[in-house]
Amino acid sequence: MVPHDEERLGELLGLLPPAPPGWVQAAQELRVARFGLDEIVERARADAAFRASLVADLEAALAAAGYEPSADLLDALRAHLPELG
Repeated sequence: MVPHDEERLGELLGLLPPAPPGWVQAAQELRVARFGLDEIVERARADAAFRASLVADLEAALAAAGYEPSADLLDALRAHLPELG
């Protein structure tokens, strides 16, 4: 690969078409969702009662704590539950 300076890289990036709106929205949602996941996992590590409620009924515990229990969030948390146990 040919090395480029920052100015040339900026020019090349400017030639690319804009990202599709769906990609932009997904990237924004992913950032927010990831923060929510990290927050929930940290809370579960620090709070034994919250952790137990997640294990007992994940969806109900999330809803009671004010989180939207989306399918993606549920899947991600299920992957973390064994390490929280």
